[in-house]
Amino acid sequence: MKLSVLIKHLEAFAPLNYQEDYDNSGLLIGDPEQEVHAALVALDCIEKVVDEAIALGCNLIITHHPIVFKGLKKITGKNYVERVVLKAIRHNIALYAIHTNLDHVKHGVSGVIAERLGLKNAKILSPKRSLLKKLVTFCPVDAAPEVRAALFAAGAGHIGDYSECSFNATGTGTFKAGLGTDPYVGEIGLQHEEPEERIETVFLAQNERKILIALFEHHPYEEVAYDIYPLENKLDTAGAGMIGWLPEEMEGRAFLSFVKERMDAVVIRHTDILPKRIRKVAVCGGSGSFLLQEAIAAGADALVTADFKYHEFFDADGKIMIADIGHFESEQFTSDLLIDIIQEKFPNFAIRLTEHNTNPINYFI
Repeated sequence: MKLSVLIKHLEAFAPLNYQEDYDNSGLLIGDPEQEVHAALVALDCIEKVVDEAIALGCNLIITHHPIVFKGLKKITGKNYVERVVLKAIRHNIALYAIHTNLDHVKHGVSGVIAERLGLKNAKILSPKRSLLKKLVTFCPVDAAPEVRAALFAAGAGHIGDYSECSFNATGTGTFKAGLGTDPYVGEIGLQHEEPEERIETVFLAQNERKILIALFEHHPYEEVAYDIYPLENKLDTAGAGMIGWLPEEMEGRAFLSFVKERMDAVVIRHTDILPKRIRKVAVCGGSGSFLLQEAIAAGADALVTADFKYHEFFDADGKIMIADIGHFESEQFTSDLLIDIIQEKFPNFAIRLTEHNTNPINYFI
């Protein structure tokens, strides 16, 4: 199939506008219109993964971490990033990364951790802002039901578990049709007053094109009056980290042993084991120290994540137990998630999980 078809499916699950500003998710190398016949999935795109793709005949590598993270001014092969890029281009292998946008969906990277730990009633710990927009449009009263229905069918009007949400008010619209126009109502050259309905509805920012196409196709006016407003509201279904409840509370040491086993961690760096038992747990795949205060504010007894710096452990301040399981360990099941996402839609597409452990960190025990 065309690479663009696969990308469309991946980005419907984890939209690109969900990624952080510093990130570089998406298609890094390749032509969206090229045919892909087999894909290799890994956490990181390093040289031995590209070599594996070549040996297996895969012309697409999908990873969580983008190999091209900062700008490349030269591609001479002097470091591992440039060597990967050169080798992929030479062998016509497309590279695609799905990073913080996959972190920020409910059933993404942190969702996998929550599932492995058996957390109940899990929800986003830190919902993202600025992912919603509002459409306001005006149309003749008799056309309003069709316009609303079209907007809802295109994805507008979802608020939490509610759908087809809108606000509507009637008023009077005025206009004068100019020469060469074909007005739906009124006469050319004369000001016309028309009873109109104001329709307001919210939508996900990534659906704006679909919403506008639906509006223009179903609105009767030759020139459609509409406004789009960015919203600062939080989107509860997208954001960083997850928080939920263990089925049963645990003593601190038992909880650490449980996490170590469920997350296949070699070692856990942690703060003091507190007298209170662990029941409410916050999790975040990758570097999650920035969520510490939000986890505390949410009443979490423990935060399971990675990449805490020495002085950041002090910030737990006896209020929460930090369990740092390692960056790779917190994200190692992401590749399985990606395969599941793809096979659900394309069960006959050839996709394989890398046989290489791409963790750059070794442990001397």
